[in-house]
Amino acid sequence: MLKQGQIAPDFSALNQDNELIELAKIKGCKNIVLYFYPKDDTPGCTIEANDFTTLAADFLALDTIVIGVSKDSCHSHMDFIKKYSLKLDLLADESGEICENYGVWQMKEKNGIQKMAILRSTFIIDKAGSLVATLYGVSHEGQAQAVLEQVKAL
Repeated sequence: MLKQGQIAPDFSALNQDNELIELAKIKGCKNIVLYFYPKDDTPGCTIEANDFTTLAADFLALDTIVIGVSKDSCHSHMDFIKKYSLKLDLLADESGEICENYGVWQMKEKNGIQKMAILRSTFIIDKAGSLVATLYGVSHEGQAQAVLEQVKAL
């Protein structure tokens, strides 16, 4: 697992509009909230995405962009964004490389069945590219507001 103070692992992936989003191009310009979630259009993931959307202007006022990551496709992300009028970029990590690099692809157990899945997690990356927060296994409820409070402290 990553730790606070480390340099954030580089990432590069397509968003919902098939545009390449790269940490290297954002670094130096904006802080980043990079949050990982299991699946588009599921109850907890929808609550979390809507909460981040509600606070989007507050994050922008703090020179911070919010980027969600899951293993869903660009098309799935676009449908999810349209359905809920989300105001954030969602990266399609279909290969799982970003999930692996951030340590969120983990074994989970549900109803006695073990399988690999994304552990809901959030990372705050400052403009220098350092991890100022590494939050593994977070709840979707209240997460966006809690992260906003941490960003205010940067």
